[in-house]
Amino acid sequence: MDKDLENLEKLAKDVEKENKKYFATIKKRVPKNFDVVVQDLHDKEFAKTDCLDCGNCCKTTSPIFTDKDTERIAKHLRMKVRDFESQYLERDQDDFMVLKTAPCSFLDERDNSCFIYDVRPKACSEYPHTNRKKFIQISDLTIANTAICPATYRIVEELKKRLPVHSNEKIKRL
Repeated sequence: MDKDLENLEKLAKDVEKENKKYFATIKKRVPKNFDVVVQDLHDKEFAKTDCLDCGNCCKTTSPIFTDKDTERIAKHLRMKVRDFESQYLERDQDDFMVLKTAPCSFLDERDNSCFIYDVRPKACSEYPHTNRKKFIQISDLTIANTAICPATYRIVEELKKRLPVHSNEKIKRL
């Protein structure tokens, strides 16, 4: 298990206000190299991070299931779409299809592997979304993910060091 996972929720809560202020400041004038810096931090973090050591995202949250995800997974499981939805999914308060249960029904808790890995939802394959273009657009999601994913927490903390903002709201250039 990731050593940060035990205290991750508290660590993320402790810097949540700081992170919101940081991203609000960055949004005012996004550096041209912002996505490049974030991608570099993502690549470096995931070169040393094995998600199978943690699996917290699969244990605590649900991805959004698109219609394509549902069709693909149902076919893989040799189920009718409506039966798959009935057995595994429900609509959340935002009207998205999500898992009925946590941990994920498809998580093998012995080794944190996924029974449907090859056909998993797009949201799972993109998680934690730290290598996305126009990364600044998902800052609220990223802040939320710092409490779930130790790698996301470390990426954001490193980002604040690499591209610090100052009280005069100017971003230090590399």
